[in-house]
Amino acid sequence: MKKYKGYLIDLDGTIYMGNNRIPAGERFIHRLQAAQIPYLFLTNNTTKSPRIVQKRLATEFNIETPIETIYTASLATVDYMNELGLEKTVYIIGEDGLKEAIYEAGYKKDRENPAYVVVALDTDLTYEMLALATFAIQKGATFIGTNPDLNLPSHRGFLPGAGAVIALLEAATRVKPVIIGKPNAVITDKAVARMGLPKEALLMVGDNYLTDIKTGIDNGIDSLLVTTGFTKAEEVPDLPIAPTHVVASLDEWEL
Repeated sequence: MKKYKGYLIDLDGTIYMGNNRIPAGERFIHRLQAAQIPYLFLTNNTTKSPRIVQKRLATEFNIETPIETIYTASLATVDYMNELGLEKTVYIIGEDGLKEAIYEAGYKKDRENPAYVVVALDTDLTYEMLALATFAIQKGATFIGTNPDLNLPSHRGFLPGAGAVIALLEAATRVKPVIIGKPNAVITDKAVARMGLPKEALLMVGDNYLTDIKTGIDNGIDSLLVTTGFTKAEEVPDLPIAPTHVVASLDEWEL
């Protein structure tokens, strides 16, 4: 079995499920820490800041981890916007984690003529917010979707995700957005750069074939599918391109 020098790791559905613990996920991180193998949590969730994610891991899931090990689609979105270098005005559909990251980077809210429209999951979404985003995109604002997840796992089941909202606005404007999060190259390349390791030395670990495993497949990184979340074991034989590895529990994985 190939030994990997670093791990890119999904959170929800992999290390925990909604508000519920996945003990094997906790043990997996503890084993990585004991072996001093570097890892980076790579999450499409934009609703919470890295600091809040860090605190939640510690208080709810028995995982103490440095803030530098958490890279969200919000952070990758800001990095992408900074690289484009347009006027620092933005209209955001999203929650506090996304807004905090963007506003702290110096961007100002503009409901009428923003340079960017950034769209993510927002549980307080209204029709008026969709209308403002539609008008701004039609006027020429750069349309950014933070992540393509159509669903979000929760203790209630699979909720509508950011990708569903983004798809609505794409239909309304007939403008294709730039998508930042997994499985796209924007967040992947930035995560690899943060790890400081070549892609062939890394393993992408996650529960969702469409985001986590496709991150590996589409970007030349080996992948490990754990069937504790979105993609079920019975689906594996029919996947179009097989993950590099598949386990039912992260307890099965040997570092």
